[in-house]
Parts: sequence; structure tokens; C-alpha cells
Amino acid sequence: MNQLPLFVSIRGKPVILLGEGDAADAKRRLIERAGGICVSAANADARLAFIAIDDRNVAAETAAGLKARGLLVNVVDQPNLCDFTTPAIVDRDPLLVAIGTGGASAGLAKMVRQAVERMLPARIGELALQLQSARERLRTRWPEAADRRRQIDAALVPGGLLDPLDPDSADRLEHWLEQGDAQPASGIIRIELGSSDPEELTLRAARLLGQADHLFIDGPIGEDLVNRARADAVRHVGAPPPTPPSGLVIHLRLGHGSGDD
Repeated sequence: MNQLPLFVSIRGKPVILLGEGDAADAKRRLIERAGGICVSAANADARLAFIAIDDRNVAAETAAGLKARGLLVNVVDQPNLCDFTTPAIVDRDPLLVAIGTGGASAGLAKMVRQAVERMLPARIGELALQLQSARERLRTRWPEAADRRRQIDAALVPGGLLDPLDPDSADRLEHWLEQGDAQPASGIIRIELGSSDPEELTLRAARLLGQADHLFIDGPIGEDLVNRARADAVRHVGAPPPTPPSGLVIHLRLGHGSGDD
């Protein structure tokens, strides 16, 4: 991963935009869509800048001047000068999916965006808003953060009551809150790998890695595969102890075949 993906709030804040033409207009629409205010280079409060100047030398000189003032700068069509890039966006407000290639190919990012657009239901944003409005009820129902996360994970799995790819999931949130506790995954699950290639993971293994509380890495398993697990899952080296930690424990090891049990 060569870039750190972040969502930055610019609502009501100044953002420098320099240049004219189609590229500048596109950046202006993006800034204003996110609630930002387009300003000139004279603005002393801005922290981000977009440069859409056709003359590459002038654009480079302008970028250097803004960077010297401490701004993060995006220069259209010059990724080597960019402190940040703008991704292709799937907008299901408040759910946003951002697809980036680090400036390698905007066309590729666009095609992936279109594929994700076709996959996500139009009402998935409504589900996100309902989960947001139910936050206090969720805290009351499951006071411990780990328990709360496991219950939400169990509801959001494919085929679950709140399956994100089911267009009617938003209609079932009240039923989910009122029904008895779901049974989230827990205990030790061993995933035996044929290789460290993350593309060889089964769909079930990928889902379990995304829910893991603890990950035991048993063998020379590459970072690309390990990074498929939850970012805040606790990493351990070796096999799980006789008395494993609580929650969902994944024992990830290399074997002669691939699969999980």
C-alpha cells in the first residue's frame, strides 16, 4: 500500500482551486459536492489545494509554492507532484466507497467503480443511517464494544438480517434490535492455506478474517494475506495456546492443501 486512504471533512472549509477548463470544473464540482468552499491561492486558512493548470512547468512551480506554505497539493495529470490523489467514488450517502490507483490509471479506477455501483443496492445508505440512529440503543443493548461489534458482524454477514447487499435490509433493523441475541462466530477456527496468495482464500475464510478478534499466524505467511484480517485484530505468532483468548480466534497456518474448518 503506497498511500494512506483517508476521508477528510472539508464542509464549510476553504480549499484552494487554481486553473480553468474542464479539469478545474471537475475539481470544483468535487469540492463543492463535499461542502468545501473554493478559494484563491491568497487564502491563508486553506490546508488543501487543487491545481488544474495546463502549463506543466507553471503547475509545478505553483505546487512548490503552496507546499512551502504547508499545504497538501493535488496537481492534475502530474501524480509525481501530488501529495494526495482523488479516488473514483461510489456515493450511497453516507456510505462512500473510494477506489484509487495512486494516480496509475483513472480509467481502471472508473471501471472498478462502475462494477461496485452495480453491486451495491441504492438503499444501502439508508441502512447506514439507521445503524447510526440506533447507536445509543446498540450501546444499551450490548455495553461492551467487542460484544457490540460481534453482534453487528453477525447481522451483516451474507444472508444475515442486515445483509448489506439485500435491498430490504433497512426494513429489518427494528426486528433485529428486538429479537434475541444473534450467535456471532466465536471459538477457534483453523484456516489451512495452500499458499500465501490471498487470492486463494475461500469466501468463508475471507469473511472470518474480517471478523477475527485474534489472529494466530502459524508459519511463513505473507503480509498481503495477513492484512485481509481486521486491522484491529490482535496478531500472534505461532499456534493458539491450550486456553485461547475470548472471541473469534483464527489459527492461520500453511498446509498441504487449502481450506478452512
